[in-house]
Amino acid sequence: MHQTPTAPAVPTVGHRNTLRRATWIATLGGFLFGYDTGVINGALPYMQDDLGLTPFTEGLITSSLLFGAAFGALGAGQLADRLGRRRLLIILAGVFLLGAAGTAAAPGVGLMVLARVVLGLAVGGASAVVPMFLAELAPAARRGQVVTRDQLMIVSGQLAAFVCNAVIGNLWGEEGNVWRWMLLVATLPAIALWIGMNFVPESPRWLGSKGRYAQMLTELQRIRSAEDAQAEYEEAKALASGVPTRTGRLKDFAEPWLMRVLLIGMGLSIVQQITGVNAIIYYGTQILADAGFGTEAALTANIANGVVSVGAALLGIWLLGKVGRRPMLMTGLIGTCSTLAIIGVASILLPEGPARGFTVLSMTVLFLAFQQGAVSPVTWLMLSEIFPLRVRGLGIGLSVFVQWMANFAVGFSFPMLMSALGISTTFFIFVALGICAVLFVKRYLPETRGLSLEEVELQLRRA
Repeated sequence: MHQTPTAPAVPTVGHRNTLRRATWIATLGGFLFGYDTGVINGALPYMQDDLGLTPFTEGLITSSLLFGAAFGALGAGQLADRLGRRRLLIILAGVFLLGAAGTAAAPGVGLMVLARVVLGLAVGGASAVVPMFLAELAPAARRGQVVTRDQLMIVSGQLAAFVCNAVIGNLWGEEGNVWRWMLLVATLPAIALWIGMNFVPESPRWLGSKGRYAQMLTELQRIRSAEDAQAEYEEAKALASGVPTRTGRLKDFAEPWLMRVLLIGMGLSIVQQITGVNAIIYYGTQILADAGFGTEAALTANIANGVVSVGAALLGIWLLGKVGRRPMLMTGLIGTCSTLAIIGVASILLPEGPARGFTVLSMTVLFLAFQQGAVSPVTWLMLSEIFPLRVRGLGIGLSVFVQWMANFAVGFSFPMLMSALGISTTFFIFVALGICAVLFVKRYLPETRGLSLEEVELQLRRA
């Protein structure tokens, strides 16, 4: 029986530099994910007049990207297994560029929705492929820190969107079509991603899944010492022996243990969304304006959300090297529930004005600290870890499809819920859903810290 070797040691400095460069280039996909989802926050108030938006069309424009992202994630999972992680990210960079330019140039609601769907295909594809790619490049001892760089880049992209929105809105907010410039900025990192991915190694594990073992070893030697590359090569090859070198298919999940893993992945995806995080990300400016800030002041105040998200993501990366995935996720969920409950209570008890405004702002900041420092990084990390190699692309694609559909439901319904029920009742709904999420994590989520991807697979097979 094959004995799994211990996790490879951390690469030497030269190999670590190669790995670091590859991961930061790949996570430009995460940066674009963050910018393109966050920019709508500040662009919407200016679109309302220029495009004559109603609560329905406002929700439609916001959620159309999320609808496209769901199918982008689903298709990208299988394409990543067929084409390779690196080649697909190069293609997605082109789709990012096309979608961003299309949204900036859209003359009306119809074409805006279409362009946002195209942009969503790229966002969803990157959300599925980048964490998978990073997990397969990283050594087991550093996988948590490497994969969660994507989360750091997502929130950095959101912060960049908030800053660009505030600068453009405060300087040129009185001019028409100012929102177009907010959207156009996203073309720049798309070009950088397209160029940079041409200099990044392919995933060694994907090459192994296709039976291209010589190339697999060559790529491992670029990002590992010779000894560690050989050990990891032997482990991955032994586990892959006897497994067909083909793209994963839905019928593979007929195996009970794989179906259980798929349901955990889908459940984890829903957990990440039902905290209500994207209500804050997409509609934070309106929430703060409703609490007592003016539009321009709300744009500026919203930068605090972005700054805290980046700081929390950095803290989360550090914590993932120190604590387990399960306790970190449960702590984050309890924190998000508590802060949303306080926002709901404050919206009932405090009159509109500075006290209410700064209470809501401080609680949204604290909410994002728990979400971006614990809930989101653990979610994306574990999705990249729990699926075995032969169905990794498809499994992650299906799970992230569910995540984006839940995101779509939140993004589409939130303006109408706010209009019909008010901020307090809407947030209390998210609190109730968050309690359900805590119970799910406690009951079903495995612990994967410190295990190689092959050891995770063996553990889940035996569960």
